[in-house]
Amino acid sequence: MPVRKGTTATVLNRALSSALVLTGLLTGCSAAGPRPAPPAPAPVAAKPSADPSAQPRADAANRAPARIPGIGPRTHGRIPDGTTQVLVVTGDGPDGNVATAALHQRDDTGRWHRTHGPWTGHNALRGWTDAHTAGDLRSPIGVFRIGDAGGRLPDPGARLPYDQDEEFAVSGTGFLGESLEGSFDYVVAIDYNRVPGTTPLDKQRPLGPEAGGGVWIHVDHGGPTQACVSLPREDMTELLRALDPAREPVVVMGPAQVLAG
Repeated sequence: MPVRKGTTATVLNRALSSALVLTGLLTGCSAAGPRPAPPAPAPVAAKPSADPSAQPRADAANRAPARIPGIGPRTHGRIPDGTTQVLVVTGDGPDGNVATAALHQRDDTGRWHRTHGPWTGHNALRGWTDAHTAGDLRSPIGVFRIGDAGGRLPDPGARLPYDQDEEFAVSGTGFLGESLEGSFDYVVAIDYNRVPGTTPLDKQRPLGPEAGGGVWIHVDHGGPTQACVSLPREDMTELLRALDPAREPVVVMGPAQVLAG
């Protein structure tokens, strides 16, 4: 019997597309000058002068960035205001199928920190596209909600709603002749042409079947995918435990050159 754990995360009701607004933070400080010692009988040692440039340098060295590295203003503008957790998946070119992923989190001051990764995996065989269609063997470019998870195996400790179901079982071979068995042991649904708040197995396609669907983050099988993003098994379990629905997580995905624009 399928088992669903958790509650549905908030659905994002805004259009999502490509590239990131980067904002800077100013750090101010003041340096105290020397303080004269009072007269005898109890002289007080003078306070040493502060280097007026030392504190700003220290602050700059210890300050986290106010933007996610590698993400440009157009993509940043597509990230919802309430989102404080972003999985960035970048490819090495529009036709490449090897991807790098890292999870970033925004703190209360608006600064971003990489909390997990980087991890190396795969995307679709023919690379990336901003106009994905069924069977084109390309992964969609954009910013998409990630709020539903599942897999053939029991929940490894996910905070997202998690569906365990034998329907996640898969067999056969991939594009390089590698076995696909176990690829869907753990998955996170990417909200491209799907209904948020449902099991990843749900087959509703709001944009129509010709736009494709069933785009997931799943266990890497050692080769490129049909359209999904894949990560090594241990990294998938780490990701599932880290994603927090309260942070309204999204995935930002595409070639590095596009995301940086």
